[in-house]
Amino acid sequence: MSEQSGLGFNSEHCFIGGEWVAPVSGEVLRLENPSDGSIICRIARGGAEDINKAVGAAREALDGEWGTKSALERGRILTRIGQEVLKHADELALLEARDVGKPLKQAKADAQALARYLEFYGGACDKIHGETIPYLDGYTVYTLREPHGVSGHIVPWNYPMQIIGRSVGAALAMGNAAVLKPAEEACLSALAFADITREAGLPAGALNVVPGLGEEAGSALTSHPNVNHLSFTGSVGVGTLVQRAAADNIVPVTLELGGKSPQIVFDDADLEAALPFLVNAGIQNAGQTCSASSRILMQSGVHDKLLAMMVERYEALEVGPAIADLNVGPLISARQKDIVSGFLSEIEGNARIVARGKIVSDAPAGGHYVAPALIGGVEADHVLAQDEIFGPVQVVIRFETEEEALAIANGTDYGLVAGIWTRDGARQMRLAKALKSGQVFINNYGAGGGVELPFGGVGKSGHGREKGFEALYGFSVLKTVAAYHG
Repeated sequence: MSEQSGLGFNSEHCFIGGEWVAPVSGEVLRLENPSDGSIICRIARGGAEDINKAVGAAREALDGEWGTKSALERGRILTRIGQEVLKHADELALLEARDVGKPLKQAKADAQALARYLEFYGGACDKIHGETIPYLDGYTVYTLREPHGVSGHIVPWNYPMQIIGRSVGAALAMGNAAVLKPAEEACLSALAFADITREAGLPAGALNVVPGLGEEAGSALTSHPNVNHLSFTGSVGVGTLVQRAAADNIVPVTLELGGKSPQIVFDDADLEAALPFLVNAGIQNAGQTCSASSRILMQSGVHDKLLAMMVERYEALEVGPAIADLNVGPLISARQKDIVSGFLSEIEGNARIVARGKIVSDAPAGGHYVAPALIGGVEADHVLAQDEIFGPVQVVIRFETEEEALAIANGTDYGLVAGIWTRDGARQMRLAKALKSGQVFINNYGAGGGVELPFGGVGKSGHGREKGFEALYGFSVLKTVAAYHG
């Protein structure tokens, strides 16, 4: 069967040059519903030949109608796409919830975020300006920002809509043409989005979508000699392969990879205000979030009280199918469930599970459910405190001093997001400066998603920035023009 929706897409086809076309191989993959293990539909198994066609269509768009659009015109098109996303927000959310397994309310928030990215980048298109540079007498020197050309986008399964918005949206805003390879585990919203862009008037070839396996379609995209920029969000291991492939073609790449993000809670913190941020940032999307707060650092003076508060909240968490709209949905696959369960088997020494959520009794047997786990007594160098688990698991680490907290927070290979909870203004500034992290939140965490806020990491969390105007700079090339006029 194929997935037909009111949006008009066909899941067994690729979207190339503004048309739905069958993959060259004629092969399909089965798409599983993580809530119950059933097969949702079949999707196209795109490969190297399909990627080559998509890159060709993108190049034709750049040489044709899309490449001649002014910044103002690009902005209007992106704004229209955003408006169409809002019209179809409920439909998109249902697709995302069923596809990814996340609770419906979270999927609805993702649909709204996709629209917001398009609104932001639609409005920003004509706000990217060059500069004039004072130089030698007789010269006028100025800079221009121009698109890379064809940009390749590999989007993961955990937040397809949001990541499409922040990467593809920014690329199109700067005048690039995009080839998108969505994750084979969850790609329906990407296909639906492609149909929306066509209806909103995006010129053919400006966006192309090729579903398929990472080792086939993804590898073909990252190694294609006519791709001029790559954007990848996913694991450190695959990100390393993407960067190596890009290096062979001397292509710039934006990498948004894993995280082991801490929230540091000091004795003077407002615990009631902190509590929902501490828990929600660890269990959202079943913990399958690169910026998930998987480490909670508690100063000794509040450790026992705050731990008891988190235990109470954890024990009230309910896990079930996406459509039930509970606190937590399933993990994406049986494989991911096995990975998370493997980490939980690593508990040793003083570490112990102090609280767990509960899987509802009527959760389908075929779903990939893991009850959220709060683990206390964890040492800072333990595997549970060092490695990205990518599941609904949080560890609690006790600390005594600010210096110790900073050393623990910076003591992993990652550096994506960090949170600080304290009323001490000087401490806030010291830590914000000293933390090795791409984003730091003070007395909050995540700032509501913040499409305007540059996002990216240091260390093994990647490099380059998405969101905000910084993303636009990354999806463009700076050209210097020096005119001698005597």
